[in-house]
Amino acid sequence: MTNDLPPRRTFSVRARLLSVTGLAVVASLLIWHAQVIELLGFESSADKHPVVAGGPNGSPPPPPARSSTAVKTATPTEKPTLPSKPKKTPSSTPSKSSRVNEKTQYSEESIEGLSSKLRSRLKKATLAAKTQGVSIRINSGRRSAAKQARLFKEAIEKYGSYQAASRWVLPPEKSAHVQGKAVDIAPQAAMAWLNTNGWKFGICRRYDNEPWHFEALTTPGKKCPPRESSAVAELG
Repeated sequence: MTNDLPPRRTFSVRARLLSVTGLAVVASLLIWHAQVIELLGFESSADKHPVVAGGPNGSPPPPPARSSTAVKTATPTEKPTLPSKPKKTPSSTPSKSSRVNEKTQYSEESIEGLSSKLRSRLKKATLAAKTQGVSIRINSGRRSAAKQARLFKEAIEKYGSYQAASRWVLPPEKSAHVQGKAVDIAPQAAMAWLNTNGWKFGICRRYDNEPWHFEALTTPGKKCPPRESSAVAELG
């Protein structure tokens, strides 16, 4: 038995140390090289284009489609429309002419359309009759020429001739109603009272066949003139 130790394997240890050191140096160089490239801004061609899935059967993908409608800055081609001035609305106050027309409006059953002479006389007669319990009502006073013409046309159709119709209705140019100088009275009691007392107020019954028809034919207080048989006498 001897005390000799086996020889140390100095070579293999050194070789390992050198290998490790070399690997460390190489790694350091690679890291340094990558940092230098990053700092200098170098990029590979793969970094410049993103990875996109290919087309059918491995064909390259189609290029991105550009929009056919480009955004353009809208430039006004028309002048802005100015607001129009508000139209004037007609005044609600009636004009002078319209007020005059309103004053000439009257009901056929009132005394407003009658002549001033017949109107004043009929007012006095109406008050006097009322004191005796008789009410005088106007059935038809002043008429328009249009209405008188219509009434005369209807009378011709009814009685068969111009002459026969004129016994009851006169044409507009001959009618005292159109002139506001005649009035038809109702009811029968009023007709009878005015036929008896009308002369006191200057009002007279004119025709035998029309007990309702009265006109201002005399001076108040004087007797009435003789009655006519009918209006047809005026056409002769």
